[in-house]
Amino acid sequence: MFAVLILAIGLAMDAVAVALVRGAAGKHSPARAVEIGAAFGIAQGIMPLGVWALGLAFAEWIEPFDHWIAFAVLGFLGLRMIREALSDDEPDVASPMRSHYAGLALAALATSLDAGAAGLTLPLFDPPVLVSCLVIAGVTAALSVPAYWLGTKASARYGKAAEIAGGIALIAIGAKILVEHLSA
Repeated sequence: MFAVLILAIGLAMDAVAVALVRGAAGKHSPARAVEIGAAFGIAQGIMPLGVWALGLAFAEWIEPFDHWIAFAVLGFLGLRMIREALSDDEPDVASPMRSHYAGLALAALATSLDAGAAGLTLPLFDPPVLVSCLVIAGVTAALSVPAYWLGTKASARYGKAAEIAGGIALIAIGAKILVEHLSA
């Protein structure tokens, strides 16, 4: 079980970084923090379970380009954050819920691709696969909520600069995922 816990912490790091960034850029509320923790936790738990259930055929299909997907999605979200921070336009009051949930879903998907790949290794660990996936989901959610909260504190203090830094961080996370996979 210790190995699964260490795996869960490692897999959660990209989600934690993105939660921190979203906290710096988003609406500051406890409900939003729970939404983000839940979204990242659910995605991190479902992705390895799904890949494990679909077996090696799916992994062989997605593995050659999963890093490109993560890079593109995180890069898009980062550039959008930077553009919004630099824009003098007032935000569209009709679209925050739409854009929040769409962006959250994309971020959760992008940060869970590595967890999906890890799904292939879960049968090698002591706990059953479902228990391992629940641990991964729980750890990710538990770490993402305080990361979001820390991000809101940075935003309150640093404003647009925190949002720009957050956009750069998302792009950097995507680039890190891409470089790690291309150099492996």
